Amino acid sequence: MGRIEDRLEELGFPLPEVVPPVAAYIPAVITGNLVYTAGQLPMVQGKLAEIGKVPTHVSPERAKELAQIAALNALAAVKYAIGDLDRVTRVVKVTGFIASTADFTGLPVINNGASEFLGLVFGDAGVHARTTVGVASLPLDAPVEVELIVEFK
Repeated sequence: MGRIEDRLEELGFPLPEVVPPVAAYIPAVITGNLVYTAGQLPMVQGKLAEIGKVPTHVSPERAKELAQIAALNALAAVKYAIGDLDRVTRVVKVTGFIASTADFTGLPVINNGASEFLGLVFGDAGVHARTTVGVASLPLDAPVEVELIVEFK
C-alpha cells in the first residue's frame, strides 16, 4: 500500500475494490496524463448504500455522506487505471450529480461531501474545479453520482 492508501486507512475509508460497471463502459480511461472516471455511485460491498431522491427519501446530510462514498469509489477507479494512487498529482475536476426534487436547491452542499473528502486525502492537490448538477433520476435510483478527472505522473 502507498501513502495515499495509508491516508485513506487513517481516515477510516479503506480503498474498496473497483465497482464493476452496470452497463457498457469501463471504470476509467487514460488520455495523456489524465484519468477520467466513469460516474461512480455510492456502492458499498456491491449494493447501493441508499436509494431515492434528495430530500424526499434521502436527507441532504446523508446525501453528502453518499457523495463521499461515491468519491471513494471513483478513487478505486483511478487506481484501476493507473495502478497506484501515489501517482496522482492533482484532482482536476469533480462532477457531482444529485437526484433531487425540482425545488431542492442545496445541491452544492451535497457535492461538498466529495470535495471535502478529496481535500482531506490529497491536501492541496485535492483542491479542484467542480460542477454540481441536479437531475430527475440516476442509475439504479441512486441519490448521487460522482465522476473525477485526475492528473497523474
